[in-house]
Amino acid sequence: MQRILLLGAGWAAVALGALGVLLPLLPTTPFLILAAFCFGRGSPRARAWLVDHAHLGPPIRRWEEDGAISRRAKWLACTMMAAAFLLSVALGLRPMLLAIQAVCLLGAAAFILTRPD
Repeated sequence: MQRILLLGAGWAAVALGALGVLLPLLPTTPFLILAAFCFGRGSPRARAWLVDHAHLGPPIRRWEEDGAISRRAKWLACTMMAAAFLLSVALGLRPMLLAIQAVCLLGAAAFILTRPD
């Protein structure tokens, strides 16, 4: 039963990661890393397929080997976080909500930017 749940969660994460390739605000790599984790516990064959995939595998391998995030991914992530915050400002969200959002986004950006390239 646990294996089936892990496989389902892994494939759902792969699907969300694939959507992230097309949708600018949906991240791809975190979902693929989650899928690799789920597959690692539920299906070594599915994990091997994902990690060895020509397009999806390299960011997973970089993360697992070095905890690294590519410069392009860092730039894109920080740009999208800034755009989301600016959209919130433009929509006129209350200052307290903007402050909470700013703290969360700055924390996420700090984590991303301190990872090796």
